[in-house]
Order: sequence, then C-alpha cells, then structure tokens
Amino acid sequence: MRPSVHPSVFPCGRAAAWLPSRAVIAVLTLAMSMAMAVSQPQGVLAQGRPAAGPTEVGVVALTSQDVPYTVTLPGRAVAHDQTEVRPRVEGVIEEVTYTSGATVAAGDLLFRLDTDTYTAALDAAKASKASAESTLAAATSTVTRYRKLNGVGITQSDLDTAEASLAQAQATLAASEAALKTAQLNLDRTEIRSPINGIVDLPQFSVGALVTANQSDALTTVTAIDPIYVDVQESSARMLRVRDRIATGTLKPIDPLGIVLTLETGATYQGAGTLVSPRTEVSTTTGSVDFRIQFDNPDRLILPGQFLRVALTLGTTQAILVPQRATSRSSDGSLTAFVVSDGKAKQVTLTSSGTYRNAWIVTDGVTTEDMLIVDGLRNLRAGAEITTVPVTINDDGLVEDMPGEASAPAQGTGE
Repeated sequence: MRPSVHPSVFPCGRAAAWLPSRAVIAVLTLAMSMAMAVSQPQGVLAQGRPAAGPTEVGVVALTSQDVPYTVTLPGRAVAHDQTEVRPRVEGVIEEVTYTSGATVAAGDLLFRLDTDTYTAALDAAKASKASAESTLAAATSTVTRYRKLNGVGITQSDLDTAEASLAQAQATLAASEAALKTAQLNLDRTEIRSPINGIVDLPQFSVGALVTANQSDALTTVTAIDPIYVDVQESSARMLRVRDRIATGTLKPIDPLGIVLTLETGATYQGAGTLVSPRTEVSTTTGSVDFRIQFDNPDRLILPGQFLRVALTLGTTQAILVPQRATSRSSDGSLTAFVVSDGKAKQVTLTSSGTYRNAWIVTDGVTTEDMLIVDGLRNLRAGAEITTVPVTINDDGLVEDMPGEASAPAQGTGE
C-alpha cells in the first residue's frame, strides 16, 4: 500500500511515485538488524567469540637465605669534647689572640690579661724567698757552732733555742717558696689557653673587659667534633627479644656490628662507626637504653645537635625474601601475595619481621617450594587460571625476563 500524496505537493497538480531517500533506507536497515539481534538466542551471539584463556604471569622461585637482621634507630649527634673557657685570675683583657671558628690545639693561647699586678706580686715573692734563705743560712750556722761548743760556754738551753730558730727559718723559707709558686701561677694564668683540641667559638668578651676568677660566664667555648658521638636509644623489650633469638639459634650475632649512618639529607655517611658503650640502666620514662656510637668526622659533615638515623646490623637469620612489588595490603592491613597452586593463582597471607632492600623478610605464609607471582598482578583474582613465565627481579626492584625462557603450564604445590 502506497502512502497518499496531496496534489498540492507537486506543482503539476498530480502525485508522483513515492521514492524513499537514502537516509531513510539506512535508518530502516539499522532498526531491522537490531530487532533481529534481540530476537536471536544468546547462544547464537556467543558463537564465533573467542573464549578467554589463562592469564600469563611472571613467577620467581622462593628460596631461604641468610638475611641481615638490621634495626634502624633515631639518634642525635653529640660533641666528643666541649669545654667552656673561663679565667682563673682577675684582670682586664688585653688581647684576643685567636680567630673565631679556627681549629686550635690544647695549649694554644686564646686570651691575654694585663700582667702588671701579677708581675709585682711575683717580684715580692722572690724577695721574700731570698730573705728567708738568708735567715735560714744564719740559723743553720748558729746551730752548727752551738753544737760544737755545747758544755763549753754554751748551755743546752742555748742550743735548743738556736735549733728552734733554725726550724722556724726552714718553715719561713718553705712558705716563701709556696708564695713564689703561687705568684708565678697567677702570672702564667693571665695567658688563657685552650684546654683541648677543637674548634673555638666566638669570644663572649672583648678587649678592655674586666673578668674575674672562675666567673659564671665563659669567655668562649672549644668543641671537639672529630671524632664525634651519635647517641641512640633502643627499646629494652626489643633487646630482650633479640637475646632470646640468639639463645634459640634463630639469630646468629656478628662481631663487630654493622653500623651505617644516614644524614639529614638521606645520604649515607661514609665514615666508619664504632660502638663506644651502652648504658647499664633503662630509662624509667621511655623504657629504652642509651647507646653511644663514635664516627670519624674529618670533613665536619656531622655537627652536634643534628638528628640522624643509625642502622645497626646485629646478625643474620634464615628467612624467605618476598619482593615488595609482589605484595599488597588487604582491607584489614594484612600483607598478602599470590602463589601458583595447581595451575591457579592462590592468595596467601604473609607474616614479616622487617624489610631488606626491596623485599619483605617473611617468616610465615610461604615456603621454599612455592612459586611467587611477581608480574601480571593487575586484576588477578584468587582461583584464576594462569600460565607462568620465569622472571627475575633486579636490584632496582624491576621485573626482567629470564633469557631463553618461554611460557610454561602453571605448576606449584597443591593445597
């Protein structure tokens, strides 16, 4: 049945034959195709579509090996020696003889005080000593003479008196010698010298300032930082656990300890570290024990007060290393990974005791007979069929194909 066409549509006043346009034909064809597709059974549509095959994954064989047991502790740098310099006699500063920040040796002159008063005191002490020496000489001569004349014009009483005068002269000479030594020391102490080797700080008093003996304010400070100390704190509870592991044989201690220092920039310090001594008591506030480690510091890279990190390698333990890239965290925080089991991916929960390089140190959850899936993990689900390709992981944690290896049917331990 043809559609009716109004005669006014055509200028000639008669209806022409109805001819559909190409666009209309295309729309009608698409609609018919969709209707046929809907009416066909689903099995017909599935025919010709390729079925999804097993997922190809990269695997590595797990092995047990000696793994360093390392703990990382925060620390603070402490000067090897630090001494405040104070005057031991009173006086006016005449000269500051050093340059701030310079390295000085023990005995180097730092400050000089006025010496007039102490020079005069030394001269007086020398005179007193000379007088005492002459008095002693006269008393000695008298005693010697009286002893020869005892009983012949000299009584025993006269001799006793002469001997008492001799003893007094000897005591006076000893006192004068002590006074002379004190006067000499006071004069020497007008030159204030460095007590240790180190770096001298800014002077806190200038020329012309009056200072007093043993005053509370230091003139300057000398600090020795080569070598330098780093103080760290370790939990006493972890120390007990380490001792238990050593006692049971699961941890083999090493001597000396491996010590690596990390600077504030994250760079590894190249200087060698030596354990000085642990404290013999546990802090009642933190429950930790203080340790002091000494490092060579010739370039002054470490300064007192810096916060640093010290990695201590206490020994080695037998463990399985699981690359971190092959693991993930579940919603409850558990560490999980996939292994091969009867041609399928099996998810396991791991127990770790730390990290080493780019791997977890795993103590439970996998065995040395397992094949760990390290590549092809995206969208991988437990129970998925897989084919395996042996791969390796380089030092940067990246997966690399093993040369000459091809895909193989998935194998692994059964449940």
